[in-house]
This record gives sequence, C-alpha cells and structure tokens, in this order.
Amino acid sequence: MPSYAYFQKKFVPLEEAKIGIMTHALHYGTAIFEGIRGNWNSQKKQTYIFRLKEHYERLARGCRVLKINLASSVDELCQLTVELVAKCGFQEDIYIRPVAFKSSQALGVRLHNLDDDFFAFVIPWGPYLDCDKARCCVSSWHRPEDNVIPPQIKAAGIYINNALAKTEAISNGFDEAIMLSPDGHVSEGSGENIFLVIDGKLVTPASQNNILIGITRNTVIELAEKELGIETVHRAIDRSELYTADECFLTGTAAHVTPVAEVDHRPIGNGEIGEITRKLQEIYARVIRGEHPGYMHWCTPVYNSGLKNQRSKTQVKNIK
Repeated sequence: MPSYAYFQKKFVPLEEAKIGIMTHALHYGTAIFEGIRGNWNSQKKQTYIFRLKEHYERLARGCRVLKINLASSVDELCQLTVELVAKCGFQEDIYIRPVAFKSSQALGVRLHNLDDDFFAFVIPWGPYLDCDKARCCVSSWHRPEDNVIPPQIKAAGIYINNALAKTEAISNGFDEAIMLSPDGHVSEGSGENIFLVIDGKLVTPASQNNILIGITRNTVIELAEKELGIETVHRAIDRSELYTADECFLTGTAAHVTPVAEVDHRPIGNGEIGEITRKLQEIYARVIRGEHPGYMHWCTPVYNSGLKNQRSKTQVKNIK
C-alpha cells in the first residue's frame, strides 16, 4: 500500500517528498525529529496513536533549542498527523516520523538567518528490536555532555553517537548497545532508556546522566506505580550493577518494553524474562492498543475520529 507525507504544507505521495542536496539540515544535522507509534487494534479496526501530544510538545522544546520556528501549534500538528495516518490507511502497526528542520539551501555552520520547515511521513514498522529478549554490551562510545550536544532533545546530529554504538554492538554479535555517561555511569541504549529491577524496585538513570527523557520511560514509571505499586528510583547507576540486577529492560517508542537477557555475556537474573518486566510488557501492550480503559487519554484514534470536521478555517488553510 502506498504511503503519504505531509510536505511543504500539503499531503503528497511519499516518493514525491524530496529535499535539495544543499538543504542545511542535511549537512549539519540542524533538525529536530520525533518517533511516534500508531498501534493497530484488529478487533476494533482502529489505529491508536500513542501519546501524540507529548511527542509534539517535546519536538517543540527541541525546536526552541535549535532556534527552529514551528509555523503550526502543537494541536495543529496533532490534527494533521491524524489526517495523514488516516490517508495512508495502514491496518498494521506504523511509525510516524515528524521532522522540523533548517530548510535553507545554504552552507555555513550556524542556526541564525535560515529558513525553517516541517514534514512528516508514515511507514509500517514492527518491533525495533527483533528479539524476545535482547543481548546487550556496554559500548565504548559515551553519551555527550549537555554543553556539547544537549542529549535531552532529539536533534538529528546527535544520533551519529547512537549509530556508532549500535553498529559496534551488532558487529560484536549483540542486539543492542548500552552507553555510559562521560563520568562512567549507565546512561541509555542506542535508541532506548534502560531500567533495572533491584530489590523489587525499578532503578533508572536520572536526567543528569545524559539521557533523553523518554515518553515510553515516563509511561512505564507511571504504570509501574499505579498498576503494580512499584516505586522507581532515579539515580546514578554503576556499570557493575548491570551485571548484578535482578532484571533489566529497555523502553522506547520503537522498542516498546524489551527485556534484556544478558549484558557483556553475563546473564541478567536467570537469563529469562523477569516477572516484573513481563507484567509491565503485558500492561503496556494493552495500553498502547486502546485496551485499557484507564489510559485511553493517551491514545488518539485515527479512523472516524471527527478531527477533520472540527478544524477551523485557519487550520484547514495551514494544513491543506
């Protein structure tokens, strides 16, 4: 089935959405992106976009750091995304990639005196980590400090760091990398946040450990507390604690909740999916597909949502 993009303020076939080879963002990584999941519920014949507004709020914060002017509000971006997904019509799990970027056809290292633009596209995409439980290694590549490249925003350029770590892990026979902060504490995976289970509590790196504050991370913390009565401790984690934890799992929009079976050839617990990890997996899977009534406010339905008819004339003009 063909896909579509929102590009230069209109919907076009994905293959027609192209940028010039002098585009500033292509040369200098001057772009902010998001990854948003649409989860197909076959029984309800509905795609639910998960925590759509929170993703665009984070994109807007990143744009402020890179001095990118978003022409549309967060609500307008949410609305056009629903329409884009509906136009694509996929009846399977999808991945939505919105990007705000420096669009000037100009060279020169800077953020000022440049044009800004926005596009989004939709593709079918299954699990990011194609395994029931991941084998991880501690990467030789560290996360950058905030005053090098802010790790709290999804800036395109920073993901060279993630790509180096991921390819190193795959080349060495692992599924995923775990990166350390510059001071040697556990930070995150190449595309996921990380949690340990220690003495019945979740333990996860704190914001000062150079992590992206993940939306799935925040979701799991809330679900653990409300559904399982489990506290999450935010603190610096030593590398050796990876080897001695009772359980370990990764979280991310693309990866969902992925158990970790071993780190650096050392089994986590008994090397199987832990009890707490499994419970969180099951709860999260229900929540993102609109099957848990307590969290429907996180799920935006795509089909027959009525959003198209609710747009103002101004919004229609902006979105086309």
